[in-house]
Amino acid sequence: MDTNVIVSAVATRGLCADVFRAVLAAHELVTCAQVLQEVQRILGMKFGVPEPLVAEYLELIVQDAIVAEPGDLPDLPIRDQDDAAIVAAAIAARAEVLVTGDHELQSLKNAGKVRILSPRAFWEELTGRE
Repeated sequence: MDTNVIVSAVATRGLCADVFRAVLAAHELVTCAQVLQEVQRILGMKFGVPEPLVAEYLELIVQDAIVAEPGDLPDLPIRDQDDAAIVAAAIAARAEVLVTGDHELQSLKNAGKVRILSPRAFWEELTGRE
């Protein structure tokens, strides 16, 4: 999951929160240091969440997640090269799916063997399998 999905999961009720809970309950959450740093910054600056609470939330995520190290950055036709590091971490961790709200990443459909899906498309796959 990328930053916007994780932040949406904690900051609001709805689809991203449902996806996040489903992943924690029955799948392996893969993240990377860059996503964790972005989550920390956004929750603190944009949403005004107190730092101790943000730290506790991140600690809970890390306990249940695989924190992947990005390998070589893939050559992707995207404007935001910070996103390339997130994709590289997903590839390095051999993640099956990268769930992102970023339309530019979604347009790629996949990177290596990692499928790139919106939260809605991922949710539909999850609920279709159950």
